Amino acid sequence: MQANSPWLLLLLIPWGYFVWRMIASTARLQGSRKAAVITIRAIIMLLLIAIAAQLQPFWTLSERNVVFIADRSSSVQADEALGQWIAKAMAGKDDEDMGGIVTVGLDAAVERALSKDALRSEDSYTFRAVVNDQFTDLSQGLRLSSGLLQQAGGGRIVLLSDGAENAGSMLRQAAMLKSAGIEVDVVPITPPQVTDAAIESFDVPSTLRQGEKYNFEFTITSTTAGSGELRLYGDNIELTRSVIQLEAGENRFALQSAALDPGFHQFRAELFTDGDEREQNNEAYAFSKVSGPPGVLIVEGEPGSSANIEAAMDASFIRHETIAPERLSVELASYAAYDSIILHNVPATRIAEKPMEWIAKAVSDYGIGLVMIGGNDSFGLGGYFKTPVERALPVYMDLKGKRQIPSLGLVLVIDRSGSMSDGKLELAKEAAMRTVELLREEDTVGVVAFDSSPWWVVEPTKLTNREDVISKIQGIQPEGGTEIFTAVQEAYNELLEMQTQRKHIILLTDGQSASNPGYKTLTDAMVEKQMTMSTVAVGDGADQTLLQQLAKDAKGRYYFTKDESTLPAIFSRETVMMSRAYIVEQTFTPQIGQAGDWSALWKNGIPQLNAYVATTAKETAEVALLSPEGDPILARWPYGSGRAVAWTSDMTGRWSREWTAWPEMPKMLTEWIKWTFPQFESTPYSVQAELEGRKADIRIRAEGGEGDYSTKLTAVINNAVGDTKILEPVPVAPGEYKASLPINEPGVYLMRIGGGENAAGGAAAGTTAGFVIPYSPEYRLLTHDNGADTLKQLAEATGGSVLAYDRPQDAFGFAPERMRQRFDWSRHLFVTALLLLLLDIAMRRLSLPWTAWGKWLHSHLAFARKQSNEAAQAASSASVLSVSRLQQRKSRAASFFENDNDRPAASAKENVKRTQEVIHNVSQQETVKPQPTAPARHEESDSSAAPKPDSNEKVNRLLAAKNRTRR
Repeated sequence: MQANSPWLLLLLIPWGYFVWRMIASTARLQGSRKAAVITIRAIIMLLLIAIAAQLQPFWTLSERNVVFIADRSSSVQADEALGQWIAKAMAGKDDEDMGGIVTVGLDAAVERALSKDALRSEDSYTFRAVVNDQFTDLSQGLRLSSGLLQQAGGGRIVLLSDGAENAGSMLRQAAMLKSAGIEVDVVPITPPQVTDAAIESFDVPSTLRQGEKYNFEFTITSTTAGSGELRLYGDNIELTRSVIQLEAGENRFALQSAALDPGFHQFRAELFTDGDEREQNNEAYAFSKVSGPPGVLIVEGEPGSSANIEAAMDASFIRHETIAPERLSVELASYAAYDSIILHNVPATRIAEKPMEWIAKAVSDYGIGLVMIGGNDSFGLGGYFKTPVERALPVYMDLKGKRQIPSLGLVLVIDRSGSMSDGKLELAKEAAMRTVELLREEDTVGVVAFDSSPWWVVEPTKLTNREDVISKIQGIQPEGGTEIFTAVQEAYNELLEMQTQRKHIILLTDGQSASNPGYKTLTDAMVEKQMTMSTVAVGDGADQTLLQQLAKDAKGRYYFTKDESTLPAIFSRETVMMSRAYIVEQTFTPQIGQAGDWSALWKNGIPQLNAYVATTAKETAEVALLSPEGDPILARWPYGSGRAVAWTSDMTGRWSREWTAWPEMPKMLTEWIKWTFPQFESTPYSVQAELEGRKADIRIRAEGGEGDYSTKLTAVINNAVGDTKILEPVPVAPGEYKASLPINEPGVYLMRIGGGENAAGGAAAGTTAGFVIPYSPEYRLLTHDNGADTLKQLAEATGGSVLAYDRPQDAFGFAPERMRQRFDWSRHLFVTALLLLLLDIAMRRLSLPWTAWGKWLHSHLAFARKQSNEAAQAASSASVLSVSRLQQRKSRAASFFENDNDRPAASAKENVKRTQEVIHNVSQQETVKPQPTAPARHEESDSSAAPKPDSNEKVNRLLAAKNRTRR
């Protein structure tokens, strides 16, 4: 018996006093009823004291408890063999023995709880639990198995593994197992032999100078000899392919290269060999940062339109590269190779979703600069409303109600046929919702969704309840065929009724119309009623010829896109294009605003401008130059770790002829761009990462070991797919910091390290670094002999043994252990106390004839005993009578034969007759059953002899009953 709170047993002292008080002072109850109530109450209090003190008894068991741990990591790959071994071991246990199964990889799971039941099959066990097999953490399995055994009172663990752990430590777990009295037996498993070649290491200098020569160094391990092909990629561009000859064992190779382009570069190596059975170890990653002149990426909307910008860069010896927007990389690391990005009159409709996100992230997280230069395809006219690029720029794309804009009636005609179900309809709905957000309350909007027939999702209405319109758009679902003409005709009819200054239709579809009536009549009517229609063809399945002709005939614009992620930008651009107020065409001299250090650029005057794109400056932006209406012409601001500049006029001379001819223009443009270059701290950092299971331990060290414990760092980390994680490294030594990062995939990770956080929540201005996460060590081609040694050490540390693989029956070969198992009876005690409490209440409160019931029970018990005695006496009398009758029959028979000898001989007939008479007489006597004797009962026949109770006695009996009721 064990009490977890033994001090509560002191309550037995007041319990004894309380029982004594009840015996001495309970006057309302008398006799056996009082004794019963006091006994019940005493028992209830004893039960409650036992519950409060957590008094628990022990069961003594004699059995064997074994938990099998199966290592199912990729290095073992022997699920079938492990299942067979465990099944044979379980078949050898006794009926009272208990067996359980735990499976382990990086994590652990219970396959089968401890149970006395046998497995369904004695030949093999099939594993069902799913674990991460990319790592081996045997300590997880040992910890889980230990918990199962401790609940059962103890036992043993049998570990089947190759011992090649690469996360956690089973030897550290051994000390806790030994203290718990749990022994671990081990069964070393030899991993299967596979044909495999792996890139064990890939080394590139982390920092280089421009023009410096360096080597790519590879270490490749192979299980067999043969040839292979090694491919090398830099920034996702293939650099070289090399045919290599491999020998069994370790092979080393080197490729020479030169650092040509400054910036951050990532590299990937891939190995291909014949018969390779494991592909997870065929890739390796590296990175290098090449120092040199700053680099600028120019993205131009019109080919050859960036000559003025390129000339300014050349004059300042700034390295630059000019590309079309379609060539923007989908890899975030590619943008770290530049110091600034210039978007020169580029519409958002030509920038895919991922590059749009990476540009904004490169500015906010890695300090890359951003400059947007205007034109008729830039800012709001380019469709940048509510895009990541707008968030990074110092201006809003809409006008925030600063000037009167012609009222607009807009109908969106959206294809909702079945072919739009693969994500296109969701983006079309996003585009429609962004359009609704861009419109003003004075504008009127309607939405028609069509399949085989049109359906008005939103009847034409003014945007006084914008949220209701957006909610209805979200409810569009794909179904049906495609019928374009009737949907456009419905939109035309509704536009006729609208009282707006401008009327426009946007038609979006990805298919062919079921019918093709005369569209010319309809488009001519639109032109006559001063309506316009733009069309959007999505994918190669759309009727591009029809849509292009419709846009031309209806004086609108035609868009074709294979990337549906650009649909929101297309709709935004169309909505803005309907208001020519966004292009302000007038000749004026910009006014100087918050120019700061740029004021010196205009000390000799400012040339005139002829036009610009109207925008709205953001609240914290610095507006260096303004228009007469107060619109920003040149604005700048910091965004996250980087900086951004907006020039709302152009650089081709169409709107800024005097500016492009101004001799100071190249110098001034260079100053704008240089202002956006990354602002590095004087002390850079080096980063090292080590993979440990699901996480990477990252160490950051200030070059030269400078720094102190008080310096706070913030690190923003991005992986290859752009996922962002913000860490706060902990100082572990002067100038050294440590952080932990959850890891899902191998590859090159970018890190922006700075002191503290900026306004955007990322790292403040600092330095860009990187680190490499290799593939899991589970796939390395290393010998596992050290694993067998570690398993042996685990067995010795816990008092276990090494079991032979060919003798699974030895798993239950140890002597049974006598184990004490606690039994929690709190619930039973509580239920018993509750039932006794109800009985106590009944005996004290209910007016029941308890005494009469007791007498009745006693009399019935006495009567039962009397009946039993009488039955025994009757049986004894019957036995005596039977013996007496037998003696009488014998005497009569003797007398008969004696008398026969004295009489003369008679005839045979007379003898027979006399014999029959004797037999008859005897039979008659036997049929008369004697009645058992019983004590005589004397009952009074005269009822009047018993005295009747008088009236006083009746009254007394009623009073006594009433008193009992009160009690």
